[in-house]
Amino acid sequence: MLLGKLERPALKWLAAKTPAWVSPDFLTVIGFLGSVVVFVGYVFTNRHPAFLWLASLGFIINWLGDSLDGTVARYRNIERPKYGFFVDHTVDALDEMLVFLGLGLSPYVDFSLAILTLLGYMLMTVLAYITTIVSGVFRIAYISLGPTEMRVIAILCNTIIYFIGNPSVKLPIIGVVGLYNIFVGCIAALLFGGYIVIMFLKAAELSRIDEKKKP
Repeated sequence: MLLGKLERPALKWLAAKTPAWVSPDFLTVIGFLGSVVVFVGYVFTNRHPAFLWLASLGFIINWLGDSLDGTVARYRNIERPKYGFFVDHTVDALDEMLVFLGLGLSPYVDFSLAILTLLGYMLMTVLAYITTIVSGVFRIAYISLGPTEMRVIAILCNTIIYFIGNPSVKLPIIGVVGLYNIFVGCIAALLFGGYIVIMFLKAAELSRIDEKKKP
């Protein structure tokens, strides 16, 4: 991950400073509430663009809860691998749904494009889970982009749109498109393209492994 070298030490420091009464489950709830804040922030941008800042705050809250819950569990040596994996990633799916639904209900991004991007994100998530089953290694990020990087991109997009508005850009073939649609469209293309490329590369790798095991 691009931000991994900065994120990991920060999370370890935060885990050491986290009060004893703050449990990993509590942090998971905080992360989910952050995604609710993102959803509300995006929806309320229909009233005023300043709610983009609320959506960005939601991403920070979501990062704090979602990234710190597992770190705290490992720091305190109270890990519950099966329970933790199940709860963390089922809640992540809800988080992703709320974020993209909120984005699609905002005045900046077409609802259909937001849902298409959600599908791309879900495909990458499914790819990560299937890869975990066949290889025994859980990989949270591909093409150097993980959840943290995606949150940072979203916050940067919110900031840009707040200050310059959502100007329309005329593109060949497509026609006139809002700037935020272009941002989200690029992410969707990256997700779908990444899924296809990684799927074929992983399939080829697993085929070679199976061939070597034949007598």
